[in-house]
Amino acid sequence: VLMIHFDPTSSKPKYQQLIDGIIDGINSGLLEHGKQLPSINKVASEFNMARMTVTKAYDDLREKGLISSHHGKGFYVSSTNTKNALRVFILMDALTPYKEILYESIIHNLGEDVSHNLFFHYHDIELFEELITNNLGKYNHYIILPHFNKSVAKIVSKIPKDKLLVLDIDIKEFSDDYAILYQNFESNIHQGLTSSLEKVKKYQQINLVLSSKSFQYTPDGIIQGFTQFCTENKLEFDIIPDLDDDYELQVNQAYIVFREYDLIKMINWTTKHKLKVGKDIGIISYDDTPLKEIIAEGISVISNDFKKMGQRAAQMIIHRERGRESNEFYFSDRGSL
Repeated sequence: VLMIHFDPTSSKPKYQQLIDGIIDGINSGLLEHGKQLPSINKVASEFNMARMTVTKAYDDLREKGLISSHHGKGFYVSSTNTKNALRVFILMDALTPYKEILYESIIHNLGEDVSHNLFFHYHDIELFEELITNNLGKYNHYIILPHFNKSVAKIVSKIPKDKLLVLDIDIKEFSDDYAILYQNFESNIHQGLTSSLEKVKKYQQINLVLSSKSFQYTPDGIIQGFTQFCTENKLEFDIIPDLDDDYELQVNQAYIVFREYDLIKMINWTTKHKLKVGKDIGIISYDDTPLKEIIAEGISVISNDFKKMGQRAAQMIIHRERGRESNEFYFSDRGSL
């Protein structure tokens, strides 16, 4: 018989309390390797639980590799290595410098005893679906960054909601009982530009430089927030699909760029034409990296706080939290405006 105490006042669901109780039994030595566990029906009866709840807990422990089932004989403890019981699937769009900060923060805050695998979909929706479908049931938790300007709710909903964390991009079709930690792109760029309004106004025009020909993804919310800001403040503005090699920057205009490649190209162009960044040409870069603190005496940024996002993502996984949260962002004025 399992020695488990269920706390009726706990916010932790009963199936999770059962999982934790069995793991505690393994750690204490009460449940040794090869020990048979009570049947699903017996546990359900003894602790007044729904049979489906017990089944869910046993399935989770089996995915952790801690128990195994033998047809007709029941469940047995198959491993006492509870430290490596958490296996995480991470699906990102691409490993850009700021996504590297996010990834390292997630892994650091999950702890050394967590195993994980990292995959990339490169904004290819067929690859995105294939990677999810082929890895169902192999991990305890799935961190998904669904960087698409189209609905992927049907694909992502293949993952059980109690094992899913939607990160960076909101899936609006999902209810608030999913775990979603996202960037509010529309609000962030609007607030960031508003805080820099006086500097932006000294330029004749402000331009949003997209990167439609690369793996860099531009959420619709950024375009909406940028357009709203410019319209509200009666500013001349333009949206540039790509910064082609033959594109000539315009003096006395400001530019918002996403790719570091475009940022370096702009700085080289101003150097070649003996122009001063922050005076003749204004630059804001979206998403911060250490490089932007030092090049051209510092590049102003509007940025999601990827380090904090990684910390919060790890907390939500470890404590099995659900809910919809927007992550913190910041504007840092370093003189390039």
